[in-house]
Amino acid sequence: MSKKNTGLEFLEDPDALAGQLERAEDFFQENRNIVVGIVVGLFVVVGGFFGYRYYMSTQDEDAQNQLFQPVYQFEADSLKQALNGTGATPGLLSVADNYGSTNAGNLAEFYAGVALLKEGKYDDAIERLKGFSSSDLLVQARAYALIGDAYMEKKSFDDAISYYQKAADYKPNKFFTPGYLTKLAVAYEQAKQNDKAIETYNTIIDKYAESADAVNAKKYKSLLEAQAGES
Repeated sequence: MSKKNTGLEFLEDPDALAGQLERAEDFFQENRNIVVGIVVGLFVVVGGFFGYRYYMSTQDEDAQNQLFQPVYQFEADSLKQALNGTGATPGLLSVADNYGSTNAGNLAEFYAGVALLKEGKYDDAIERLKGFSSSDLLVQARAYALIGDAYMEKKSFDDAISYYQKAADYKPNKFFTPGYLTKLAVAYEQAKQNDKAIETYNTIIDKYAESADAVNAKKYKSLLEAQAGES
């Protein structure tokens, strides 16, 4: 095979190598500003990336430290203190707002949504829970279901149906999905969509026959079918 065909003749021929180096030097001299700008830009991007990661790790650590006390208050059912803090310590709302881009801030958003829901502040609860996101098997579906609960309290049944459906569709499993489907069926009943409620109960019976919800699904389905026969 010829040197021309290999494409590596400058490695084999000292004169060719010298020519390549001379052309590279000429290119650098003619485009010095562009080349330097590219190199500097790469350093800025790489340095910024690692700097951002370090900043976020410290922010998340701070948020975790601040989250401890309001979560303790939440678990003690001291909801106002959990949400707003005690003066000496921040509350869930503060942690969520100030550290929203961190994992701990995201979790504070979830806790705040639950606390607001318990306090009957449904619109605020919906806003907070919609601001939460997770790839976790349990918590994201739980957040969808809680949003559905808030809409049910507001008698916004179509919205409740939408979020119960999201909860049921999110990583379906035998432990939690039957409960979300039960909520969905009840929402359909409240929306006067009994056919879809029966269909949802059938899904529980067929797919999750061993769950405790399947027993209730059979009972509620029979009641709806009896009502349909009487009408």
